[in-house]
Amino acid sequence: MLQRLLPERGFYLGLMFQEAAARHGRVRVTLDRPLDVAPDAGTDLGYTELADLVDDLAARLWSAGVRPSEHVAILKGDNVDIVLLTCAVSRIGAVPALLSPSLDGQVAAVLLDRLHAPWLITDRATLESTLSTVDTTLARGVLTVDEAPGNAIALAALAGVPRRPAIRLHPREPSLITHSSGTTGIPKLAVHCPHTMWNRLVPQQALGRATRGEAAALHMSFVHSRFYHLLGVLLHFGSPLLLLVDPDPAHAGPLLAAHRPGIVETHPNTYVLWEDLADAPNGPLSNVRAYGSTFDAIHPRTVRRLLAASRRRDPRLMQLYGQSETGPIAFGWYTRRGADRVEARRVGTGIPGFTRIRVVDERGRKCPPGATGAIEARTRGRILTYLGAPESYARQVDQGWWRMGDMGYRDRWGALYLLDREVDRISTVDSTLEVEDELLSRFADLREVIIVHGPGREPVPVVCTRGNEPLDPDSWRRATEDLPALAEPVQCRFEDLPRTATWKIKRLEIARQLAAGELPTLSTAPVGG
Repeated sequence: MLQRLLPERGFYLGLMFQEAAARHGRVRVTLDRPLDVAPDAGTDLGYTELADLVDDLAARLWSAGVRPSEHVAILKGDNVDIVLLTCAVSRIGAVPALLSPSLDGQVAAVLLDRLHAPWLITDRATLESTLSTVDTTLARGVLTVDEAPGNAIALAALAGVPRRPAIRLHPREPSLITHSSGTTGIPKLAVHCPHTMWNRLVPQQALGRATRGEAAALHMSFVHSRFYHLLGVLLHFGSPLLLLVDPDPAHAGPLLAAHRPGIVETHPNTYVLWEDLADAPNGPLSNVRAYGSTFDAIHPRTVRRLLAASRRRDPRLMQLYGQSETGPIAFGWYTRRGADRVEARRVGTGIPGFTRIRVVDERGRKCPPGATGAIEARTRGRILTYLGAPESYARQVDQGWWRMGDMGYRDRWGALYLLDREVDRISTVDSTLEVEDELLSRFADLREVIIVHGPGREPVPVVCTRGNEPLDPDSWRRATEDLPALAEPVQCRFEDLPRTATWKIKRLEIARQLAAGELPTLSTAPVGG
């Protein structure tokens, strides 16, 4: 019924800031570093200034020759201007393709090739590093946000060109391209359209209504679709924003303390880092009413520390479960009252009217409550295809049901529990994620623990500690006595673990490095005896 009543609504990134400025005026937006595209604009702006900057950048892109429906790859140093450039590309009807600054050159070359001679927006540092071995002459044109080397066109040289009216693509035409995390290989290019993006936005607006207008602090990947939906919600309700590039507690803590946000969202692994802020002077998290967590599972210890840090009456941590390909398909929340009973594997329930979830066995039959199987979802927010890999897309769809690639089960009330990625399962461990949660709860000084296949298929814990302090062998032995049999732990620096743009750990790559003897380990590792 909903589909028939509202058949062609769309979420248009190019209009976001303009509509927010018209509705709310100069609401404050604070950055932790100046924009690369407008370094003189400072770090304290407003909806109105950002809307004008998006309009200005759109005019420059049009003057450079960018036209509707053309692909525009954005691959540059991490900064908030990735967002503004994305909106500017969208505003003239072109299709932004967002590539993570963390990609290596080989992967970037593959993705640029799949985009079929796109325009490329970049910067000198990226051209001299990530793209140094990539043939950028295959691009339709290269635009830079700073000094333009070679035949590239500097966007600064196009300042003052006439403004252009905004262009809306048809709601079912491709309008945004993002890529998957790449935890299992070369990332796939996910193609979004305004209509499917609108179907993701609406339920998130409903979930965000309770905290409308609260100041929000975000440290998230600017190349992930989740960021744009959250930004759409916050702009719609007129929230003042603090947008962070650097998550280091020494850097982020004072900014959070100064702005006292009521809403905070970041990656689960950043939340682990921000546990250090829970008891920090000036209470950087003391005013938080709602934490948001997506991208990956969040550990119970982290949930408890974050909720305890807030002095609000009833703070909550909202968890969304989904993928780039689907958007959120399940949601749930934790409260301070129930923090001691947090079940991290419980990722929530489907979103009424927008998503349905089922768990199936190896023959595609629906599993009864409590039985483990593959998680599948039917959602109005599913992407159109994988650009350059339609066969991979087709393999994951079964009569409208999308294979999530995760294993889990549903309880008798329909709540979904996530156990493992299908490719990460270890036969001797029912759920590696559950064991990891337990270990983090038992060791306050653990920064991260990842259980991967060892060279002999044995479960190997790869551990990172705060300050890279060595684990105590006796404590480790006692703490793991009642857990499934594990190999001796291998200790690493968190910074040395291969990660995605959203700080997800690349488990398969760690297992490969471990088998090949290429995993950087600390001199104290392996520990445990």
